[in-house]
Amino acid sequence: MKYTFYVWLIVIGACSPAFSQKTPLSPLYNPAKKNLIQSETSEMDWFMLNDSLKIPIGNIQTKIQKDNEKIQIIKTISMKQSPVQWIDSTVVGVLNFEPIYHSSFNAQRDMVLNFGEKVTGYYLDKKTAIKTPISEKTNASFFDSNFYPELVRLLPLKNGYSNTISIFDYNPTAKIGVVRATIRSVKKMTISFKGKKKQVWVVETTDDISNNSTVSTYYIDRTSRKILKQEIDLGGRKMVMESVE
Repeated sequence: MKYTFYVWLIVIGACSPAFSQKTPLSPLYNPAKKNLIQSETSEMDWFMLNDSLKIPIGNIQTKIQKDNEKIQIIKTISMKQSPVQWIDSTVVGVLNFEPIYHSSFNAQRDMVLNFGEKVTGYYLDKKTAIKTPISEKTNASFFDSNFYPELVRLLPLKNGYSNTISIFDYNPTAKIGVVRATIRSVKKMTISFKGKKKQVWVVETTDDISNNSTVSTYYIDRTSRKILKQEIDLGGRKMVMESVE
């Protein structure tokens, strides 16, 4: 479900005992600074770094629409090697970011999730033309896995901050149901970004979707809380999403 996010949404190392002692973040326990998310449009270039070689993959445009009841996030991914765009839509409640709806359409599959007492919808594998109905009962409070990259930038970040996040993910080839993402570390840094000095939070995350084997690092502007860059360590190579300013 993390469309690209291997791209998204993507993730890291084993959780320490200290993490398990904390209450996982969820709509029922949500310390995020909710006023930081507003209606906006942003754009990121997506590429692979192989040593010093920069290989373009595509472009990601994100449109956030916020009203008094809900927040809608639409990501449009244009791939270099495909004429078909990927479109992911996520709708969450404005108060606590509880999931309402998620859809993902690309050349390989279509998926629709409606969140309520059960998670309902369908998954269409376009290679096999098999359409699988979805009806998953859950017993925990959670965020949509496609929303948690947005959630990370809204948290009360500080040096040494860590926690786990309860998320729901649907992926027939990986995990289905409520799993955990982990904020492994947070540190304050100054970086050079497009020729300018930027004060950022560097946030390392991981999640059960990749069996905690993939590191995703966010560089978040400390003033605007916009994600300037996301790096995904693939073992010798890095997948990068970088803001177009």
